[in-house]
Amino acid sequence: MTDRPATGRPARRGALWAAVAWTLGVLALLVALPLAARDRLPEQVATHWSGRNPDGSMPLTAAALFPAGIWLLVALGVAAAFRFRPGQARGHFAAVLAATGVLLTGAQTSVVHANLDRARWQDAAPMGIEVVLVIVAAGAAGLLAWFATRTPATGGTGGTENATAHPATALEVPADTRLVWLSHAANAWMQVTAAVLGLGAAGIALIAASGLSGPNWFTAVTLAVGAVVLLLSSSVQVRVTAAGLYVGFGPFGWPARRFAPEDLLSARAEQRTAGQTGGWGYRINNRGTTVMLRGGDCLVVRTRRGSDFAVSVDDAERGAALLNTLITGAATPTR
Repeated sequence: MTDRPATGRPARRGALWAAVAWTLGVLALLVALPLAARDRLPEQVATHWSGRNPDGSMPLTAAALFPAGIWLLVALGVAAAFRFRPGQARGHFAAVLAATGVLLTGAQTSVVHANLDRARWQDAAPMGIEVVLVIVAAGAAGLLAWFATRTPATGGTGGTENATAHPATALEVPADTRLVWLSHAANAWMQVTAAVLGLGAAGIALIAASGLSGPNWFTAVTLAVGAVVLLLSSSVQVRVTAAGLYVGFGPFGWPARRFAPEDLLSARAEQRTAGQTGGWGYRINNRGTTVMLRGGDCLVVRTRRGSDFAVSVDDAERGAALLNTLITGAATPTR
């Protein structure tokens, strides 16, 4: 048995809003970086280098708007391609947006830094290791984006129509049958907030790299840590196999929690709300531990230590049934 629920609309909306936030954030950085430094830049800024020496220039306004125009064309192209191929090659679209955004903002930062406090564009600082670093960063961003989005989202923030609680049933499984149950859930608003915090941290780092201000490490690190924590808490990948229950956090499925069948007493499906669990994300209270990403059906397991672990995912009843089958088999002595 293999189960993968259909992609939910809330999850698709979350991915859409995250892409919109990324597009607008990159656009703002491309335009704002040179304009914020206009008092410290020549009227004509160097924008092209032959080897390490500048050999081409643009007016300051054009230097701000030209890469922004390229970025908008790329974003519109990706949006059009995704419209005609929805749900297909989503990782490729994310990789293009991530790599191009990092490439353009990195290049714009390098241009501002090279022209800063120069009387003429011909006096701009030479380009060297900056080019290599920007290309490597763009490639890494594209690879991470592809890896994080290569699996279609299957969850959302909507509720379900299942009953409040279900008995701990088990499946009748033919001998020598390999069973797998897969599910996924995501909280769109947590993902968007993580994207906004990450853009804030990147903006502070780029401003420091351009030379416009000194590094504000405290604010940048605070925003970056908040973005990572929210990103890891905003989605889960849940899998039930012969090895037991696997719950992976974030787009990469790491970190993860694992429960072997012999470590569990039972499994069930149960409806829970954020109010009952104390909020969204990873919550611990008198009901045990709950990974709450959307109100509704949750897969709940009772461990042999007497505590409950719950995760909000679609089709939790079937996952619980398979787990109970595995738990019963682990408790039956082998002859």
